[in-house]
Amino acid sequence: MILIAGPCVIEKEQVCLQTASLLQKSCNRLGIPYVFKASFDKANRTSAKSFRGLGMQDGLRILAKVRREVGVPVLTDIHSEEQAKLVAEVADILQIPALLCRQTDLINAAVRTGKIVNLKKGQFLSPQEMGQVAEKARRAGAEKLLLTERGTTFGYNNLVSDMRSIPIMRRFGFPVIFDATHSVQLPGGGGDKSSGQREFAPVLANAALAAGADGLFVETHPAPDRALSDGPNMIPLADMPRHLAAWLKVYRAVH
Repeated sequence: MILIAGPCVIEKEQVCLQTASLLQKSCNRLGIPYVFKASFDKANRTSAKSFRGLGMQDGLRILAKVRREVGVPVLTDIHSEEQAKLVAEVADILQIPALLCRQTDLINAAVRTGKIVNLKKGQFLSPQEMGQVAEKARRAGAEKLLLTERGTTFGYNNLVSDMRSIPIMRRFGFPVIFDATHSVQLPGGGGDKSSGQREFAPVLANAALAAGADGLFVETHPAPDRALSDGPNMIPLADMPRHLAAWLKVYRAVH
């Protein structure tokens, strides 16, 4: 079971180091491969006044420090072709955000770096359509891909997770990750920001693993209610060890 986890956005160096260290210890104890994730820029915030992050220069510096001092691989998003090569100097996995998953030139630029590429399924796509996204990457030369399910738009300010998407996307020949915390997001549900229902994230994680998911993507924070992005759907960091132990039991029962 792969775990990709960390805070939504890079706020402070200490939060990233604290989160990565605790998760690494828990994952080492359980034998779970762990990748730290955090975004240096959240380019698709609901409001123009929302906190976007520390920017690429400071963000990559912090990710490099997490990688070096904690000793874990790191993942972060890219939003333009120009960012791909620079980010690849630090990150082990480049992520194509859900809202950009059909941007052919962005996908090609990420693939050309030779790094693992995580393609997040757009909220506006069916799981079948992700086959075309994966094929774009494959035609660009990709051999190391992850496909991530993160819920589908279901009316205004709501998402639904259809667990059929897990076996459907696994047919494309790449590991499928389930994003448990973005799947409980309520986009724009807070007026000038998104809301969320974090209490359902562990439930959906269990369901996805039972459906055959190869791993989980989870946003977590030491104090989600004070987080600067996606707080309502993030799992408190202190709760992660017990959730990981429970999720691993489901994964092992299925696999």
